[in-house]
Amino acid sequence: MSSPVDDLRAAVERAASAAAGAGAPVPKGRPTLERPRQAEHGDYATNAAMLLAPVMKASPRDVAGRLAEELSRGLGAWLDRVEVAGPGFLNLFLSDAWYADALGHVLEAGDRFGAASAPVFENVDVEFVSANPTGPLHVGHARNAAYGDALARLFSFVGHDVTREFYINDYGSQVVNFGRSVQARARGQEVPEDGYVGDYVATLALEIPDAATRPVEEVGAEAVAMMVERARASLRAFRVEFDVWFSERSLHEGSPSGVAHGFDVLEEQGNSYRSDGALWLRTTEFGDDKDRVLERSTGEHTYFASDIAYAQNKRERGFDRMVYVLGADHHGYIGRMRAAYQALGGDPDRLDLLIMQFVHLVRSGEKVSMSKRAGEFVTLDELVEEIGVDAARWFLLNRSHDTTIEVDLQLAQSESSENPVYYVQYAHARIAAVLRKAGEERVDAALAAAGAAGFGAGLSLHPSERALISKLLAWPQEAVEAADRRAVHRIATYALELAQAFTAFYRDCQVVGAEPEELESLRIALSVAAQRTIARALDLLGVSAPSEM
Repeated sequence: MSSPVDDLRAAVERAASAAAGAGAPVPKGRPTLERPRQAEHGDYATNAAMLLAPVMKASPRDVAGRLAEELSRGLGAWLDRVEVAGPGFLNLFLSDAWYADALGHVLEAGDRFGAASAPVFENVDVEFVSANPTGPLHVGHARNAAYGDALARLFSFVGHDVTREFYINDYGSQVVNFGRSVQARARGQEVPEDGYVGDYVATLALEIPDAATRPVEEVGAEAVAMMVERARASLRAFRVEFDVWFSERSLHEGSPSGVAHGFDVLEEQGNSYRSDGALWLRTTEFGDDKDRVLERSTGEHTYFASDIAYAQNKRERGFDRMVYVLGADHHGYIGRMRAAYQALGGDPDRLDLLIMQFVHLVRSGEKVSMSKRAGEFVTLDELVEEIGVDAARWFLLNRSHDTTIEVDLQLAQSESSENPVYYVQYAHARIAAVLRKAGEERVDAALAAAGAAGFGAGLSLHPSERALISKLLAWPQEAVEAADRRAVHRIATYALELAQAFTAFYRDCQVVGAEPEELESLRIALSVAAQRTIARALDLLGVSAPSEM
């Protein structure tokens, strides 16, 4: 279903074709249709005249005059007036009837307004968190979890087929090292110098049967399994669910193993070689600063061998795009991973490697640590206990993932308009209260009226009504751009702006009891549309939309 903005853009393009005449050369570029920053410059503006001027061999302002005539004929009652501005921009002032009809479109789409709006659908794998299972999930992992989950929700909403994946690092020396640490605690000893510290290690030592005497490899494997289950529980409480929990160990099992298969693919591509008894990958052929060792002369596999096997496994599962949400210490990983993916025969442009930045917790302007059990870091569970899931997810998502953020714990807990998540949730709850006051039958009647031909005809809309409808109409494109740019924070920004637009409308326009009845119906319907869209935006962030506060 096309949106009113899409239809308006199509009308501009038809007017441009009509003004140019049959057989005219095709102009370079598609005309833009944008919201001017200042209301006095119209509802929408287009550069169509400037694109057509070279084709028509006329000045942009002359072309703009012809375009204005064509648009007036094409749009009829939807268009109030057209103004030529600057070097040839056209400013379109739309009628109240256009806005009322546009609201009807929003309501007709229902809860799916803006959904499946991506121009091309892809099968996307989003791998995120993937924390080492040798310690609790901390605040950095919480940001990774909130972002990866919200990005996956957003991808799904705009139409992509999404798999959420957690890669478990359950292979190699770290597992044995973890086992040694737990076993040392079970024996009442200090952990090894390069071991793992924290009260959680001592807790594992008490919970694993015979941890003091069993083979250290078994202790390590059981400790890892327990930490994975705790991570799963913490993430579930944080509203994060994964479709796949992928074990690194599985890549080293079977005959041939996943790692061996990856090596075979590289050899077939001619991108690996042996030197001094070791197996190397020619990553320098693909922009890396040096070739990388995959298998040491001892036969031991490097961590990079697992990465390659895992990437090949994903390729063979048929994903169109693979998104890796990585920690702040992974910058050096990007070049060699893109090189490895290309060496396997993949298209590196299908690989998105996104680096998260750090999180600082502050209270009264001072950085704080809330940790009670885990040593030097704050756990995900502690953060949720302190400020709740809604506030935690909002404050971890309302800034771009590639910038360092500060989470103000006092602000996150406050019930005031200064707290953005509270403000947005309160707007949703306020709409729910308005609709309860109207009553279910009256709301149903208003929505039925909105679906009828001529809805809102003859009504004069308040500027706040027009502004709220305009903000609603921006939602489909906002969702698509947020997904395309991996910019989840834009959804939080949009939700806040939509809540502000509703608050202004609620301040300026009586809803229940407005006269005439047609105006009350429009305002009730507009409230429903705003409530649905606020709820959808909050849901994409993993934040609840309460009906009472």
